[in-house]
Amino acid sequence: MPADAPGTAHRNHCPTCLWSRHLDDTPGDRAADCASGMAPIAIHARQDGEWSIIHRCTACGTLNANRVAGDDNPLTLMRLAVAPLARPPFPLDYFAQL
Repeated sequence: MPADAPGTAHRNHCPTCLWSRHLDDTPGDRAADCASGMAPIAIHARQDGEWSIIHRCTACGTLNANRVAGDDNPLTLMRLAVAPLARPPFPLDYFAQL
């Protein structure tokens, strides 16, 4: 994977597993005292078509959105994006009643 792929200049997450570390209070300030792992929990599709990874800190619960980088693992991204389909908020047999 090329080091100059789009979005890799200011990487803040692992391109393989998409995990991050809680380092910033505001993007780029490196002022967070937490430093715990940030789990990728969702994908946000922005209006311009770009995807962002939503991370939640495993210690303090802070949520952050981070741009997808050009060399992020596409299978891991898709797995994260479709995860809600595997765990719907209602019983699937509800559709039989429609």
